[in-house]
Amino acid sequence: MTVADIREQRLLNQHLASPIFTNPADIVYYMGAIQAQDYSGAKWAIAQRLQGATDALIEKAFTDGDIIRTHVMRPTWHFVHPEDIRWMLQLTSARVQATASTYYKQHQLDHKVFSDSEKAIALALQGSKQLMRDEVADVLQQAGIATNELRFIHIMMQMELIGLVCSGGRQGKQFTYTLFDERVPSTKVIDRQDALAALTERYFTSHGPATLQDYVWWSGLTVVDAKTGLEMVKHKLSSETIDGNAYWFTERLDAPENKTPTTFLLPNYDEYIVSYKDRSASIESSDINKADPRGTIFNHTIIINGRICAIWKRTIGTNKVDIEVIPFKPLSKVNQAAITSAAKRYAKFSGVKDVKLHIR
Repeated sequence: MTVADIREQRLLNQHLASPIFTNPADIVYYMGAIQAQDYSGAKWAIAQRLQGATDALIEKAFTDGDIIRTHVMRPTWHFVHPEDIRWMLQLTSARVQATASTYYKQHQLDHKVFSDSEKAIALALQGSKQLMRDEVADVLQQAGIATNELRFIHIMMQMELIGLVCSGGRQGKQFTYTLFDERVPSTKVIDRQDALAALTERYFTSHGPATLQDYVWWSGLTVVDAKTGLEMVKHKLSSETIDGNAYWFTERLDAPENKTPTTFLLPNYDEYIVSYKDRSASIESSDINKADPRGTIFNHTIIINGRICAIWKRTIGTNKVDIEVIPFKPLSKVNQAAITSAAKRYAKFSGVKDVKLHIR
């Protein structure tokens, strides 16, 4: 296996290349979790892994509770399937809370604040109510709980991590919270070892080829737990060693015959990039600062045949989307045509008729 093979297999396993799913909930279940702090970008990430998906289709899945958006790993928001969210939280929440503990102390958030917050929010939301963030903040303030600075964000993250609240449907463009137990159907309880095995298998199936270190980064688990999970499922996986690193995956898939470059306009935080600690397979080291001066590659990126070649920005109007492409080096006519086709897919997803491409 070469680095080019790693890129090709990741595109196939993540269903960017040759997608087979049509239902947003199915691809979220398959992926295990899809990072979603940028809501509109995360919807586009889901859409590119489906056949013929539109923004409206994914918005409906979110509104109906077919996919749940909550804090579950690292810590940040992810889309998760309702069947998975209970056991995933049981597995990962303690690690997220440990990571957030410094912020809790900084904002004077202790057991009493969280307990009082839980009581006030549970009372306000009971009966399947869905309240916007400002409304929940008002509930806390009326209970004598300050929500200034970042306190509200961390209080609500804690409420998500303990399984009190999760995402409701949006009201206009505003997000809402609703009670977890009233939104998420009851599921069979699984023990921690089974949960660890399930998450590990799901990651290497959907994100492989990947290393143990990649999995530790993605899951937020300890190295010990990640190794334990890998030991439990490695009989279902294959591995190959490249430059001293073992890459784990389920099987080698055959790439479809395609004479045009495989090109995608990826949103920020897309799983193809953000779910690996080592991102060198997808970008030249000399291009990292061009993709993101922070070195984290969290911007909108354009990939051609699995490698990042540009970043992009978009402005969506009533009937048109303007897309600015900032390439790392001059693009060939073939690649420009491939990017144009990818931009048209984004316009169709967004529900606009026209797209204007501006290449610097």
